[in-house]
Amino acid sequence: MEDRIRLTLQQGVADVRLVRADKMNALDDDMFEALRQTGERLKTMPGVRAVVLSGEGRAFCAGLDTANFGKMASGQRGGARLLQGERTPGGSNPPQHTVMVWRELPVPVIAAVHGVAYGGGFQLMLAADIRFMAADTKLSIMEINWGLVPDMGGMALLRHLVRDDVARELTYTGRVFSGSEAQQLGLATHLSADPYADALALAREIAARPPKAMRAAKRLLDLAQQADAKAMLLAESTEQAALIGAAEQVEAVKARLEKRPAVFVD
Repeated sequence: MEDRIRLTLQQGVADVRLVRADKMNALDDDMFEALRQTGERLKTMPGVRAVVLSGEGRAFCAGLDTANFGKMASGQRGGARLLQGERTPGGSNPPQHTVMVWRELPVPVIAAVHGVAYGGGFQLMLAADIRFMAADTKLSIMEINWGLVPDMGGMALLRHLVRDDVARELTYTGRVFSGSEAQQLGLATHLSADPYADALALAREIAARPPKAMRAAKRLLDLAQQADAKAMLLAESTEQAALIGAAEQVEAVKARLEKRPAVFVD
């Protein structure tokens, strides 16, 4: 796994780097497995308050390794396997879990995107809560060019970020577009000359906030994508009732009133 992903944890920030730089961090079987294992590990790792997901070298992620396309063309790899076997509690098959595990993390995930984010790499960045992106990044929902459709959770995630007609145009054409256009469309949260540095800075800021309240906020925002108003109102009350008066919230109030940094316990 260390040949594909490097994970370090410092001051509450899990720094996750794709390190297959010689292949522009393309997704081969080992990278798929490393992403899934790392995501699952982070779900229960003590001390994690925020995650930064990035790629080493010239690119964030160039998408599916071309060797896998060769296997498809030769008939060595068929699509039946996508419908076989168990799915996660969230409904994902293994390729989908590679992406959706990052949306399932209980803490905020920030993607730092540069170089290219094509196909599966594009879908991977969609799983982040927040995306910093270089203006000259090249992006594409490229699957149509290979006779395929996005099938790693991209359709489930994209619908919440852009208008329906925009999602259709990008999916139908597979065209390459820039980070600057991505921000205009709603796919990039911030344009940045140094996405990795800016993502780390924001992650450290988030990690200094009350961790239980942060996780509650993420649960509410995740729920808001599918729940009706009645369910959301009850969820707000439930989360708030658990926070008010607890040790973390008391410390947050005291620190603000005393004008000092708060000290929170995970």
